[in-house]
Amino acid sequence: MNFLQALQDLIAEVFNLGGPVVVLLIAVSILTTGVVFYKIWQFRQAGVGRHTALQAAIESWDQGDQPKSFRLLNDSTSYLAAVIRMAMEHHVVPDIGQRLEAEAEARFAVLERGFRLLDSVAQLAPLLGLFGTVLGMIEAFQSLQAAGSQVDPSLLAGGIWVALLTTAVGLGVAMPTSVILSWLESRMASERVLAERALAAILTPTGEMGPEQRSQQNAAPSSRPVLHGA
Repeated sequence: MNFLQALQDLIAEVFNLGGPVVVLLIAVSILTTGVVFYKIWQFRQAGVGRHTALQAAIESWDQGDQPKSFRLLNDSTSYLAAVIRMAMEHHVVPDIGQRLEAEAEARFAVLERGFRLLDSVAQLAPLLGLFGTVLGMIEAFQSLQAAGSQVDPSLLAGGIWVALLTTAVGLGVAMPTSVILSWLESRMASERVLAERALAAILTPTGEMGPEQRSQQNAAPSSRPVLHGA
């Protein structure tokens, strides 16, 4: 009960100091923090950036050692392992590249879920702060007008710094959000490059293959997928 009372007092103090805009920005920052921690956990669970076994399997396939590539792929915990396995098992199927591209993009879409929210926060938080500043300046000048000829400079100065507080809070929310979003997007760009290179290596290997594998490869046209960013 004491904790709830202290929280209510804190919210009331923040509301009286910065107005509803600051309260809204604080709520947005809490939501953004939750999304960021969730994305970091999700990236870790999916094995983003950890593709050692997967890359070893692709290199073995590219060198023509297909049995070894399947054994290495079984040790991979990457979220792309299922797509790579599908490519290895159906690499002679005509136009398989389109299906593989769709499968990879479906997994990228799951990992990129929430990026638009972070982008919206990075763009709108400064505008919300500026909106709060404008409202605060209007209130400050109204107080100055009401004072008439007995103007107290401290009254105006106090109103201005309180008004500028919302801009500072808005920038404080937007800047780290923008940095974190850029980092997450760079990770996903690297994942797309890896997936495109892996699928191209599987569909058009450079290593030596046996006569049966070579005849199958020549009989079916290879289709190299191009993975586009969201």
